[in-house]
Amino acid sequence: MEFARIKLDMEDNLGILSFNHPEVLNAVSPEMLEGLDDALAALENTEHKARAVIITGEGKGFCSGANLAAVPNKSPKSNKPRDMGAGLEIAYHPILRRIRNLNMPIITAVNGPAAGIGMSFALMGDMILAANDAYFLQAFRRIGLVPDGGSTWLLPRLIGIARAKELALLGEKLPAAKALEWGLINRVCEKDELMSEAKKLGKELAQGPTIALALIRKAFWESTDNSYEEQLNLERQMQKIAGQSADSQEGILAFVEKRKANFQGK
Repeated sequence: MEFARIKLDMEDNLGILSFNHPEVLNAVSPEMLEGLDDALAALENTEHKARAVIITGEGKGFCSGANLAAVPNKSPKSNKPRDMGAGLEIAYHPILRRIRNLNMPIITAVNGPAAGIGMSFALMGDMILAANDAYFLQAFRRIGLVPDGGSTWLLPRLIGIARAKELALLGEKLPAAKALEWGLINRVCEKDELMSEAKKLGKELAQGPTIALALIRKAFWESTDNSYEEQLNLERQMQKIAGQSADSQEGILAFVEKRKANFQGK
């Protein structure tokens, strides 16, 4: 399926969503955001039966950040400086929330530079794989802006406040190997093996208990702002939902019968 600057392929129950503007290393434009919104809607469409998704980039880059050439410096109506914050609120934040709330596991396969908002998209993965020559970059200070895309929330929780501030204040490239060492990502792969590894992992997740996996990712997203008691209560609510699923019944029966479970995503 082709959308504006976005491509979505289905391999059985695994969706492969690709940023598709390789001429600019998949820099994000308003057009691409519209395409991304449409592609996420397609993933959520039960007709396509997607149960996991890989997010990656076409060509040599994952996503090089916002396409600044596509954003005018002045407001077309008043000729005043454009409110960059309003652009985030209107265009980016709904997409980021939609990715966060997607009811399936997300793998990001970082096949090259992941800079600015591209780094934020990469870090939205539940499992983050990177090619050995990929890198991550908080590029905002280079153009006199502050980090966005949720990176000031994500980075301190993933790697600590000291390293988060270092990345943002210095704007230096973080190679994949160092990102793995810091605990920012899950795995580093040889470049020509990245997608095969991502697909292997994606198909394993796509064959899993989809309802439970969606609840697991939601539980971890919620945990960072919850107290211990609040998280205990959330686990109780989620366990009720998971326990009533057909996949839970199949999983328990398979365990008792000492066989591999045949999950259907229901």
